Amino acid sequence: MTSATRQPGTPAAASPARLIATDLDGTLLRDDKSVSPRTVAALAAAEEAGIEVFFVTGRPARWMDVVSDHVHGHGLAICGNGAAVVDLHGGPGAHRFVKVRELARENALKAVGLLREAAPGTVYAVEQTYGFHQEPDYPKLHMEIPDNLLPAEKLLASDGPDADQPVLKILAYHPSLDPDAFLTLARLAIGDHANVTRSSPSALLELSGPGVSKASTLALCCAERGISHEEVVAFGDMPNDVEMLTWAGQSYAMGNAHPDVVAAASGRTVANNDDGVAVVIEQLLADRLP
Repeated sequence: MTSATRQPGTPAAASPARLIATDLDGTLLRDDKSVSPRTVAALAAAEEAGIEVFFVTGRPARWMDVVSDHVHGHGLAICGNGAAVVDLHGGPGAHRFVKVRELARENALKAVGLLREAAPGTVYAVEQTYGFHQEPDYPKLHMEIPDNLLPAEKLLASDGPDADQPVLKILAYHPSLDPDAFLTLARLAIGDHANVTRSSPSALLELSGPGVSKASTLALCCAERGISHEEVVAFGDMPNDVEMLTWAGQSYAMGNAHPDVVAAASGRTVANNDDGVAVVIEQLLADRLP
């Protein structure tokens, strides 16, 4: 199995890029959730040059419509912070799950219990392959209607709603804690029962299965293709991108990135609203010219 850990500060690889791994929100997408014409052209040029492009996001598969029109080549995306690999070729509403790395219900229940004790007032939502459920007090953070409103313990019970579907991740929201402080507290409280990260500017955490991250799933996908980490160029802006950026041979923090992301990446580009991903891809392709 390919390792998904590499220390920040490792010199950027000299190997030619074979795969581009890019986060979406705050990275590839502008703040209005659009993909600029310049970025569309850069992605197409990369694919034409033989470089695979992977969208690697915390979004669930059903939120991938923002890039469905820009699928070239293989059309695979890593969703849910590594919990699923999805084939986007079917178009909106017809995405196919290629790989699922679920959060076991016993782990999820243990993590919820530990975090309830460590951070009273936390409320939860449950993300599954095809379902979304939440507690009654969970705020309207997402543009969708939940399938069920129940306490997390009932949502995660062996006989709970959609019990036949894998749990991809748990969302944990706190109304008043500082986001970074909440992340640190949760990681200490939950330990190795789940992987804990965040991608929102609010105190909203994302809990996945132990060892499941953007980096570890990307490493698996690359190993299947015979691609080494030195041949990967990655882009990101938030803490859920840190592991992926430290693993990739070349990595870029966006101009709008969280400080932890800037520290983890081997390079930096301009902000998402200034087409920072396209700027780097254009330079990578220009460097290939004789």
